[in-house]
Amino acid sequence: MDLLLIMGTGHELFREYLLASAAEDGPPLWALDPAEPTWQAKYLAGHTVCDVFDPAAALAAVREVAAEHRVLGVFCWHEAAIQAASEAAAELGLPGPDPAAVRAVRDKSATRDALTEAGIPQPRFRVLRPGEDGTGAAAEIGFPLVVKPIALGASQGVIKVDKPGDLDTAVAAACRTQQAGMRNDGTLLLEQYLTGPEISVDAAVIDGEYLPYALARKQIGPEPYFEEMGHTVDPHDPLLDDPELTAMLAAAHDAVGWRHGSTHTEVKLTPEGPVLIEINGRLGGDLIPYLGQLANGIDSGRVGTRLALGERPDLAHGQDRHAAIRFLVPPVSATVDKIALPPSRPGELETITLGRPGDELLMPPDGYIARYGCLIAMGANANECQAVLDRAEADTVFECTPRQVA
Repeated sequence: MDLLLIMGTGHELFREYLLASAAEDGPPLWALDPAEPTWQAKYLAGHTVCDVFDPAAALAAVREVAAEHRVLGVFCWHEAAIQAASEAAAELGLPGPDPAAVRAVRDKSATRDALTEAGIPQPRFRVLRPGEDGTGAAAEIGFPLVVKPIALGASQGVIKVDKPGDLDTAVAAACRTQQAGMRNDGTLLLEQYLTGPEISVDAAVIDGEYLPYALARKQIGPEPYFEEMGHTVDPHDPLLDDPELTAMLAAAHDAVGWRHGSTHTEVKLTPEGPVLIEINGRLGGDLIPYLGQLANGIDSGRVGTRLALGERPDLAHGQDRHAAIRFLVPPVSATVDKIALPPSRPGELETITLGRPGDELLMPPDGYIARYGCLIAMGANANECQAVLDRAEADTVFECTPRQVA
């Protein structure tokens, strides 16, 4: 049987739409995942249970599948599995990012080194190894600065530090932060804090050609953390056609050696111009690809399968409207008592409940991604979307019991 391998299917509420598209768009799917499929099963021709976060274990599983079937491509949108996926594709002689390029984007310090050599605008930075005193490095960078683990995602463990007296506490918190499937060995980046709005750009890269197709403007939660609270996508955002930004993004991908596959790149729009924050070697998270699809009709699941098969994806717009998402979080770390989101309204509002009574939701610094729901709005412009989100949030019922502080 001819197959397309999917490595690390992820969370149902945030990734099922991509799996559904992949199942419709190409060869039968075979999933490699750490657990038996549940919601995924209806989209799959088969599966293998293995540790996709361990490249050696995943590669052994891929060899077993390839011994019985003809594997046509390897597709992965899970941050913790992209290294294994790239190595599997390389061994089988299939299209995909170079494993060295994946290592360069998975390790934020390696990304910084590559961008430095290429002269790409980025924050001033220093690498802080486990046990090292960051006082000197912080003095070189200046305050405020940002502390972040080099190999985690979703802004987990990323903390703004305003003054020297807060540095040790932030470093300790960043070192303690853990994320499923990823290893935090305590190596951190100390980075210059940049002012200005933040954007993300989803793109397809094929044979070294950088093709951006969706741009999201990001809303960040309260300092000193960088929790993502929402995103807005304009299908005709002028930055998508900005030659300075596009040239910088293309040069950054070239600098890390990324010549094939999907990427999700984050950029700060500073008063001095765009500055690259990081390149992620996967589709965007937080339902950003879904927002893009609602806004411009480009299906990132189909984009990913085309790239995995070595084909140029269709990036023509099929829709023309704005889309926005807002994540709902408790005011403090708490246990959920009741959640009632307003009903969805086709073409205007979608609502997704992410928690249930009894769930413990931990806000930073106790934990991260403490969301009990999300609201997705569609409209003629960004203001219309925000008005829909405001009304929906006002109609939401959320009751909780604050966590007792020891």
